Amino acid sequence: MDSLLSTPQRSRLPRLPSLRPLASDKLFYFLFHSNPDLILRWLDDLPADAGGYSFSAPVLKEREYRLDGLFSPPPQRPDLPAVVLEAQMAPDPGFLLRLYAETGRFLQQQAWNGDWRVVVICPHRGLHFGALTPVQEFVERRVLWIELQPRDGQAPITPLARVLSLLLEPESQVRRISDALHQQAFTDPVAAEVLQLIPTILFTRFRNKTIPEICAMGGITLEDFSQSKAYKEIFGLGEANLALRQLNRRCGPLSEATTARIQALPLEQLEALAEALLDFSGPDELITWLAANA
Repeated sequence: MDSLLSTPQRSRLPRLPSLRPLASDKLFYFLFHSNPDLILRWLDDLPADAGGYSFSAPVLKEREYRLDGLFSPPPQRPDLPAVVLEAQMAPDPGFLLRLYAETGRFLQQQAWNGDWRVVVICPHRGLHFGALTPVQEFVERRVLWIELQPRDGQAPITPLARVLSLLLEPESQVRRISDALHQQAFTDPVAAEVLQLIPTILFTRFRNKTIPEICAMGGITLEDFSQSKAYKEIFGLGEANLALRQLNRRCGPLSEATTARIQALPLEQLEALAEALLDFSGPDELITWLAANA
């Protein structure tokens, strides 16, 4: 593995921006939204060509219940199940009944006629989630439990569950888990697939650490970190806001359409625009730049 960061690099890199703590449901939405087919790593009884899922967090009417996530199969594959995702990271004596009710509400409101499953991500099933008896058939037949910290002390079985365990494991164990996943990735394509989640998880969990500290903790390079979805979205938002403020001074007030177009630029193009706008003297030059680069 490449060396992490030289001393001069460390001094130039900023501390992470102050972020509001992310609830587990929001973090899992963030992780799965860009790659919903990751859910198939846990559903090994589906056809070999299963794929094409989309991921959302639908609001269920009446009391505004929101599912943590819903994996919807493509319309042309009615043989594939819809998968409801729930993340429960703390004891909750009302969880099982609520899970049962919310799943039923989804099936009713969506008029879902196909197969369906429920995946629950939790530290381990030993937590108090409520009485099993009233919902025992539902839990035993429909719910797949993904334990990130199994009670037997063993590592999670699948690479996806193992990388998600970084949300809970002590900081002292982060490097060991990350190194094991990187080693496994040499021979296991599934492990290689989930490596992209490591920077995002560490970025959102350890908000008060500098970028070099996070890279060292996870055994990742600056390039790994800068290519992560979390880095691009959060730092890209800041870059876009800075560019917009400068453009308003040089080019006058921007239209809503132009503002939206700039906000949609990837981080690399935002950085290029931030340099190019220093030579702008009016809105025509911005329009020309966007036509050539956006």
